[in-house]
Amino acid sequence: MLKSLLRFAALFCCAGMFAAESALELDPNMKLKPVDADGLKYLLPAEKPLRLTGFCWYGQDHVYRRLPVRPDGKLSRGVENLAWNTAGGQVAFRSDTGRIVLKVEMRSNNVMYHMAQTGSAGFDLYAGAPGEQRFFGVTRFPSGAKEYTAQLFKGERRMRDFTINFPLYAGVKQVFIGVDADAKVEAPPAWEDDRPIVIYGTSITQGGCASRPGMAYTNLLSRRLNRPVINLGFSGNGKGEPEVAAEIAKIKDPALIVLDYEANVHRADLMQKTLAPFIGILRKSHPTVPILLLTKVRYAAEGRDLKRGNDLPRPGHVQAVQKVERDTFDALNRNDPNLHFHSGDDLLGPDFDECSVDGVHPTDLGFYRMAEKLEPVIRSILPR
Repeated sequence: MLKSLLRFAALFCCAGMFAAESALELDPNMKLKPVDADGLKYLLPAEKPLRLTGFCWYGQDHVYRRLPVRPDGKLSRGVENLAWNTAGGQVAFRSDTGRIVLKVEMRSNNVMYHMAQTGSAGFDLYAGAPGEQRFFGVTRFPSGAKEYTAQLFKGERRMRDFTINFPLYAGVKQVFIGVDADAKVEAPPAWEDDRPIVIYGTSITQGGCASRPGMAYTNLLSRRLNRPVINLGFSGNGKGEPEVAAEIAKIKDPALIVLDYEANVHRADLMQKTLAPFIGILRKSHPTVPILLLTKVRYAAEGRDLKRGNDLPRPGHVQAVQKVERDTFDALNRNDPNLHFHSGDDLLGPDFDECSVDGVHPTDLGFYRMAEKLEPVIRSILPR
């Protein structure tokens, strides 16, 4: 018996020794490497000729925040905090730099169990002309870091168009964009239309759980449409509050407003209480701007039978909420032809259960499919 215990203890100790090193140490592709920041000049996202989008109140408050610092109405605690998350923020420019290095100071960086930090607290970079943008890099940094320096791009020196996407679930206090000291820096190509598409919703709108910011469906749509897309997704807190509607109504000259907040309203009576008033507040400031009412995507466990393609009806409470949405649309649309409706049932495709991290929040595959399905819907609605 004693020999068996000693043998087990020896094996346990050996296993512990081998387990001490993680993949971060053992895999050279995962190691954090020193960043060469010599010979760079630093640019601020809001300085010309760079173009900063996604923060409609930046000119007023000079902070990376998705709602005003001092709104007219009192925001809920959740919305007030999540407004500091920088989902949908972008900075674009044209340069012949051979390197791009970011120096970042975060307001917050809360590590989540189900989302990669590269998405929640990282920046990523795309290069290429509108319609031809390709992913080039993402920031790498220690877990939970509040300050970091990371390289986003290294390549031959020639003129390129660059777009940097801000983190989806963290606050950014400062970011400096390092380029070669002698690099030319010019304004990016113009948007196809600079009137923003505003999307209000939940964690799925905010980008949970994309592996990096460029894979949130709002950023995918921005690239596909070559238009600014304002991300006003508030994780767990997209509840149709009138105070939020009043702030959205202040956004100047939107091309389209999308309402995608069903996933945070779990009862038909709450949807009945909020939806028509929310639309009414928007209509006071934007009487003819198209508004798209979008119902939520299918969760993995919703309406799923064991045989693929034999999906059961959605749960009763979901059907009840969606009936309110449809009835509200039908009633308002009689006098409001610029109000539109689209079901989210098909946005993830027939194998919707393969498109999420946790049964609810999409993976990159899920977001890609959402953007692919929504692009033609939005194009058909946008004013020419």
